Amino acid sequence: MVVLRGDLGAGKTTLVKGIAAAFNAALQENVTSPTFTLVHEYRGPQVTLFHIDLYRIDTERELMTLAIDDLRSEPSSILLVEWGDKFEAITGESEGEIVIERTGESERLILHR
Repeated sequence: MVVLRGDLGAGKTTLVKGIAAAFNAALQENVTSPTFTLVHEYRGPQVTLFHIDLYRIDTERELMTLAIDDLRSEPSSILLVEWGDKFEAITGESEGEIVIERTGESERLILHR
């Protein structure tokens, strides 16, 4: 599980498009933001990628309904969590985070922590 951090429009979903394509889990044009569905699943030949968006989740109780632990326990799963930094439970269990910062209209600085 990796937390994706960045302001609205920073490019978090665009990053997920590239990662999904790299793992042959989905074509870039088929990857969309899960802002309203909360979780999108992309199954590839070697990994299952879960793209999770917690922007609309406000409480720990709402977070628990997503059953993220169940998703993590699936074999060969990758969880990419947008807005995961809202919850200590997510940041504490993540393997790291990718931070996307806007440095210009079409430029980004990407950091891994």
